This record gives sequence, structure tokens and C-alpha cells, in this order.
Amino acid sequence: MITRIREVRRARGMTLDDVARACDPPTTPQTIGRLETGTRTVSLVWLNRIADALGVDASDLVKGGGDEADMPVAAVVGANGAHAPKRSSIVVAPRPKQGAVAVTLSAGVGDYRAGDELWCETLQPEDFGRALNRDVLVPRPVGRFLFGRLINRDEERLQILPLEAGGRQQVVANPPWIAMAVKLVRSL
Repeated sequence: MITRIREVRRARGMTLDDVARACDPPTTPQTIGRLETGTRTVSLVWLNRIADALGVDASDLVKGGGDEADMPVAAVVGANGAHAPKRSSIVVAPRPKQGAVAVTLSAGVGDYRAGDELWCETLQPEDFGRALNRDVLVPRPVGRFLFGRLINRDEERLQILPLEAGGRQQVVANPPWIAMAVKLVRSL
């Protein structure tokens, strides 16, 4: 089986170590490197583990495995302007993780604009610490929500700072879950 693991990993901007740590359970960068180069056979179990770590479908990692949702990179823009990439590369379309939720904005709030979409990773209480200093959606009673920056967490309460100017800090006790913003989708 001919894989595209290296292409997709580079398109995601991840190192071998990043992918190894993102695997569940974690593995070593050397193992990922061997799987990329074909010096170790890629089983379906490994293909699925690496796909999950990269945030893509397993079929995206196999050449001819289906509808490759990627685009070639035409140029790289940096401090010195736009130039051709040093080597051929691709951008792979993002795929939501299982359990992900979206937030859409009907008006500008903080750094966000009307029409923006936020892809959010849902977190259980034991993982709330991962969302410190990140924008989160917090469920409230009766189908309401609070959206803002998680600025502090103690044993049972979350302190949320609204993103709009002049907003007052809110304290929420024992939410069953929160959703942490991980990707901004904005039409130009």
C-alpha cells in the first residue's frame, strides 16, 4: 500500500514528534518515520491511529484511496513577499473530529466577525484545564450558552471573560461539558 502520510503530515505543519504524541496511545517519532517511508508495513490499525492524529480520514492517507480533498500549494507568502514553495506540497481540507460542535457568529464579537464559523472540540470536566486562556462555549440551563475566554478554573467553577468590550466576568459552576474553539473558518 502506497501512503501519503508524509505529504499530509507536512500539509498539517506537524513534525514526526507531533504526530507520535497525538497518536492514541502515543508512539515514537521513529515509528511514524518508518511507517511514512515504508520501512515498516502500515496496518489498518496504524493507518487509523495516524489519521486520527492528523485529523483526517484514513482514506486521505492512501494514494488512490478515494476523493483526496487537497489542493496544491502555489505560493508561500512571507516577510519577503510571495514565492514558489521549495518543494511540492499540498493543503489537506480539515475534517471535524468526532464529538466536535460548531459555533456560528451572526455579529462581530471580540476578534470574530459576522459570518465566522468556529469549530470546537468538546471537553469533559477532567479536561477543562486544556482550555485555559482559550475561547469556549459553556452550556447553561434552558438551552442557553455562554461564550468567552476561560480565564480560571478551580475545583467546581469556571471563570469566563466575555469577548465583548465592557463585559463582566461570569462564573459557571459544574458545567457538564465545554467546547473549546480550535479552528476558525472565515470567508473572505
